[in-house]
Amino acid sequence: MTSIRALPPLLALSAILICAPLPAEPPGHITGVGGVFFRSKDPKALMAWYRDVLGIRLEEWGGATLRYDAPGHPPVVTLNAFKQNTHYMDPSTREYMLDFAVDDLTAYLDRLAAKGVTILKREDGPDGNFAWLVDPDGTKIELWEPKAPPPRK
Repeated sequence: MTSIRALPPLLALSAILICAPLPAEPPGHITGVGGVFFRSKDPKALMAWYRDVLGIRLEEWGGATLRYDAPGHPPVVTLNAFKQNTHYMDPSTREYMLDFAVDDLTAYLDRLAAKGVTILKREDGPDGNFAWLVDPDGTKIELWEPKAPPPRK
């Protein structure tokens, strides 16, 4: 049993350990995703589809800049490799899949349905709500509405 006299030094030591800054990483490391670039048979038409159908704002130079510090957006970008024989990206034959976070999947899917977009599947689960579609170039797109974090106590 800890004596009451030993508590103030332990609390002081705990405060120092908790408040001490973590050692800084040395220069020369990756800080985040700077872009996603891919080939297309018709880049202008494809980017127009992303603008007109998915609602992604395009810049004057023809591409998009997507912020990941938007309210409600997950604070990270996920990078992951799948086995070569995965069926997760079917029916696409592309080597990759795009995943876009959305704030309200049901409302977003209603917007896409009004534009005639075919939704391959919708699935609601413990990690959030998901839906999948394919862009005009055949790239599978995953839409993800993250689960809201539980309220802080």
